[in-house]
Amino acid sequence: MLFEQIASNKRRTWLLLFAFFVLLGLLGAAVGYLWLRSPIGGLVLALIIGAIYAFSMIFQSTEVVMAMNGARQVGEEEAPELYHIVEDMALVAQVPMPRVYIVEDTSPNAFATGSKPENAAVAATTGLLAMMNREELEGVMGHEISHIRNYDIRISTIAVALASAITMLSSLAGRMMWFGGGGRRRDSRDNDGGLGVIMLVLSLLAIMLAPLAATLVQLAISRQREFLADASSVELTRNPQGMINALSKLDNSEPMQHKVDDASAALYISDPKKSGGLQKLFYTHPPISERIERLRQM
Repeated sequence: MLFEQIASNKRRTWLLLFAFFVLLGLLGAAVGYLWLRSPIGGLVLALIIGAIYAFSMIFQSTEVVMAMNGARQVGEEEAPELYHIVEDMALVAQVPMPRVYIVEDTSPNAFATGSKPENAAVAATTGLLAMMNREELEGVMGHEISHIRNYDIRISTIAVALASAITMLSSLAGRMMWFGGGGRRRDSRDNDGGLGVIMLVLSLLAIMLAPLAATLVQLAISRQREFLADASSVELTRNPQGMINALSKLDNSEPMQHKVDDASAALYISDPKKSGGLQKLFYTHPPISERIERLRQM
């Protein structure tokens, strides 16, 4: 089951890349139609931007994501307990020792990133270190190490990169609207008649809805990977109660004070923003209560 999931995650990486680049292409064509007088030119520009983001994340994913989240690297001397727990979990999981980072925030949380186990890293907030006892911290770090072993981090990291590219391009297009950049297309659209009006409407819809579509693509990454990481953590620690207690504390915690980039929020073990209301429809993680219940049934 575990090796099948790893193989499936590798295949999903390419499917995810394809879906994001299709979305990027459609957004680029819309921007090109409105402001560059060439949908093809806009498409090419968007794909180039997406490729730059993707490759930068693949080769520098750890540094980029850690910088986005204000994390700093620590060694054994500065955070001995965290460092030794990560070292133990990596040894049991038979993956290379990841780099260890800390995020200065009173809310308990953690995440892992990297394009492959060889360049992976894990991060924990100062709130997590203060709130969790050793067994609970082992459960959380076992969860993050499991993401590394199961290649979930590759999918999540690439998703962060391309979602960021889509958001940036859409935001740039929105700013151009305020400065009247679309006026250069007005005469051309008038000459196109009804077709020009339809293309205008479709282009504007593409620009406005692209960030939402990018979020939905991220949500398409199966929530089962969180259940699998929880179960894999128990496999590493041999202590389901430690993971259950850790999840309970995470469920009752406050939102993170540190501003978390929307594109990387899905990397955390629990929702860093504690979103409510209609935003629950866009959760990237299953409810913690469901995760706890599954662990209790193990």
